[in-house]
Parts: sequence; C-alpha cells; structure tokens
Amino acid sequence: MNQGDFLDVAKPLSKRFAERAAEVDRTARFPEENFAELKKAGFLGFTLAKEFGGQARSLPELIELLECIGEGDASTALSLGWHLGISMELRITRPWPDQILAEVCQEIVREHKLINRLGTEPSTGSPTRGGKPKTIAQKSGDYWLITGHKSYCSMSYALDLMLVTAVMEETGEVGEFLVRKESPGIRVKETWDVLGMRGTVSHDLLFEKTPAIFLRKMDYKKRQAASRGWLLHIPATYLGVAKAARHYAVKFAASYTPSSLREPIKNLPHIERMIGEMELKYFTARRVLFSVAEQWEQGSEEERIQLAPELAAAKSLVTNTASQIVDLAMRIVGGHSLYRNTPLERYYRDVRGGLHNPPMDDMAIRMMANRAFSTIQ
Repeated sequence: MNQGDFLDVAKPLSKRFAERAAEVDRTARFPEENFAELKKAGFLGFTLAKEFGGQARSLPELIELLECIGEGDASTALSLGWHLGISMELRITRPWPDQILAEVCQEIVREHKLINRLGTEPSTGSPTRGGKPKTIAQKSGDYWLITGHKSYCSMSYALDLMLVTAVMEETGEVGEFLVRKESPGIRVKETWDVLGMRGTVSHDLLFEKTPAIFLRKMDYKKRQAASRGWLLHIPATYLGVAKAARHYAVKFAASYTPSSLREPIKNLPHIERMIGEMELKYFTARRVLFSVAEQWEQGSEEERIQLAPELAAAKSLVTNTASQIVDLAMRIVGGHSLYRNTPLERYYRDVRGGLHNPPMDDMAIRMMANRAFSTIQ
C-alpha cells in the first residue's frame, strides 16, 4: 500500500463490510471476514514503526481510515481502532524493552496478530477513573502468573496479544504484562449481550494463573499524556456511523415520493431544514476532529500534553453530535427507519456506544472548566 492511496483500498472494503454488518449485529459475532480482508490489505501495520515493517501513518490518517471503515461497520472500525491505537502508542512511546517491542511489532505485521489492552474490571471500572486493578501478578521464575477478571475486553476471543494490567503481589505496584492467546488459564465469559456495537464481542476475560511476560511498571499519568491522541479513533468511528446515516437519509429524501405528494420529500421545508441541520453538524464535528488531530500530530511532547482538554472535548463533541445526526436521519426517514431491513435502526443503536467510551462527557467538561479557570490571573 503506497503512502497516499489507503482510502482507495479502504473504501471498497468498507462497502463490503456494510453488506455484512446486519448479520454481524444479529449474531453478535466477531467480524472475522472483515478482519481477514483488513489483514490481507496490510492494515494491521498501519500505525506501526517502519523499522518493524509498519507504515507509521499519522493521527489524521488514522482517523480518516476509521471514519471510512466506521461508515461500513462500526464494530469493525472500533476494534481496528483499538489495535491501531495501541500500535501507534508503541511507535511513539516505545515503552517496553527493545527485544520484546520488536518481537510484538513483527508478529503484528508478519503474522497478522491482533493486540489490545485489558484494563477495565467489573469492580474498579475504567482505569481512566484511577481505579487500581484487583488482578494479581505473582512471580514464578522467568514468568509471572496472572489471576483476575477483566471486562469490556474488545475483540476478546479474537485477540492474539493481550496487555493486562495487574498488581504485583510482592510490591503492590501496578505492572503491564503480555499474555498470549495460546497461554493456559484463559477463559471467556460471554457477557457482551448489549444494545449496539455487538460485533466488538467485548466479553469478560478471566485469568487463572496464566503465564505472562512483564513489560513495565505503569505510570498512568505519563502513559495517558503521551498517548491520548490515538484515542480519537473512538469519535472517528462514530462519525463514520453518522456519515452513513446522513447518506441514507439524504438519498431517501431525494427519492421517496408518497402518494400525497407530486415530488420527493426533499422539497418539503421541514425536511430541507433537517437535512441542512445534519449537514451543519457533520461539517462542524469533522472540522473539529481533524483540526485537533492535526494540532496533536504537529505538536511537541509538551504541546501534546497541553492539548489534553481539546482532545477530550473533541471526543465529547463528536460522539454527541454523531448521535444527533443519526437521530435527525431517522426523523427524515420516519417510520421506515424503525424496520430492521433498513440500517438506520442499527446505526441508532451503534452510535450510542460512543457516549460510553472514554473519556466520558463529565471528564471532558471538567477539563475544559479547569482550563478556563487557569486563564484567570
């Protein structure tokens, strides 16, 4: 894949993903066919360092890709986003010993392995809230044995490489550990019976004395400050859903002529107004998202840290706006939008997931308030 043509490859893939999306949603299964095509096209190395065979793509390119894939299937886009986000973090921060980092990156590129971080637990919630994991790591020779319960594990049984946070029993410090899919003591607890985003198969994963490799001690503040940018893959995915809903509604309005009218409903003033509102919301959200992504991409490490409120605000604004766009699309289409033989009801369910991905709205608003107070002298 050449430097400038990734969308030429991604767009036809997204169209095929859209054809499978209803079945993925209905069966709540991982979209294996979609990922087989993504792997074949070389997208698993999209954000990895070039020295390991990756493409080292930028943050704006990452969100452009995921908006495109999200337009076809949101579950596929969000799952790919977690994988590519972790890969970008590894490229930028290089947080592990060189040998382990090289091995993992090469496995992703050469063997098409999927990676994600498992940090959330049923009793502690998201690590973004500061909860300390209850998962325990015990030293055993050259390895560690992990015992614990992780929730919201996107891609769950499809993951090859799991980055598990656990408390080291001897010191009480939090560490990050590498667990491979083939390791013993891993069990999937099928909990992901949810409203939307069903294809992410974000089931719980249980570990019982599972062998793991120690990677590093965790410094949450440092890790988040250095890597927050790639979390824009979340709003990018939901903006893709909104774009698909917008396209469906506009096409419907331009072609649907009820028996009570002599022309398509697009000419009705209230329909024209809602389409205009949709377009304005999409335009605004996309400009904000890409502007913040570009600013982060061009910034120094210190400038990136200072962008934390803008990154959180972009996520909050885009995901909420995406929900509003889908709602408007359904109002334009009317009762037809409620039927399962149209994609709008699935878009409506899927887009709600963005409101519950980190950072949450209250955190974003608090960060913006603190920034405002910081300007007072």
